[in-house]
Amino acid sequence: MSAPANNGRPLLSVSLDADNLWSYMKTHGDAGWQAYPTYLGKLADVALARLAKHSLKITFFIVGQDAALPRNRAALAAIAAAGHDVGNHSFRHEPWLHEYSPDEVFEEIRSAEEAIEAATGVRTKGFRGPGFSLTGDVLQVLSDRGYAYDASTFPTFLGPIARLYYFRQTRNLPPEEQRRRSQLFGSLKDGLRPLHPYFWTLRGRELLEIPVTTTPVARVPMHLSYVMYLAERSEALARAYVRATVGACRLFGVEPSLLLHSLDFLGGDDVTELAFFPGMHMPAARKLAVFDWLIEHLHERFELVSLDHHARVLLERDRARPLRRVAAPATAPAAAVAT
Repeated sequence: MSAPANNGRPLLSVSLDADNLWSYMKTHGDAGWQAYPTYLGKLADVALARLAKHSLKITFFIVGQDAALPRNRAALAAIAAAGHDVGNHSFRHEPWLHEYSPDEVFEEIRSAEEAIEAATGVRTKGFRGPGFSLTGDVLQVLSDRGYAYDASTFPTFLGPIARLYYFRQTRNLPPEEQRRRSQLFGSLKDGLRPLHPYFWTLRGRELLEIPVTTTPVARVPMHLSYVMYLAERSEALARAYVRATVGACRLFGVEPSLLLHSLDFLGGDDVTELAFFPGMHMPAARKLAVFDWLIEHLHERFELVSLDHHARVLLERDRARPLRRVAAPATAPAAAVAT
């Protein structure tokens, strides 16, 4: 497959984890998540309109459980109909995917894949683990099922700090549920993972990895939820942060992979149940203004594409300038070691 043209500018891929209301409630330990409350209809209306405003096509990572419920299918079908790519975000969206047996991993990926295809008409070819959970078993299943890329690594040293904040917000979790979440957001070792795309080496195969970008050297997150968190306090600070992270990426030759979340498009006035989440004291209108500024700023410096597009370009480039090869992790999370 030939790579799409990128007009000579560095690429910046954009993806959105379509985590639903129930998945946040589940991870937070809130009662009532088993009814699978949803805001996907609202998200689709708002996000698709905003993306169209900027003529932007991205990759939506969809949770299989949402795709399996009839009440969500119109919203998910609208995403694909608008020309956006669709990826697999697991079936149950459990950030303790690293505890699954090989058979459970296979079923989690297969069932999500089939539900998403039934809802959208699109066969997924990219995967992102819930909570960036990743093991060698996950990568092997993806490779065996013909996936083009994984996008689950998050090379930052701040995972333990994010996890500490999370546990301070979820004090009613029983001990077993706390243990399951003990790897949420990753470990300090994750900060050692490569920033540039690379290939995992597996049993007789390879799988492209496109990391969620963090700032070179400092390894601080640059995805939109962190920008919203800063903007809630000071929009001038948020803009300075974006300029600094973008400048660092350009200096070190990193073509960023920008991560969006559902709550970047929905404010506290839309989803009152998630007031505990950072940035949810901002109204939706203010969040959308921050999003508009960010996308316009990035458009001036990069060619904005979907993750699927980015993967095709990388696979084509690898023929002339091979990417790094990295040993796949074992069945528990481990820092990547270049080979």
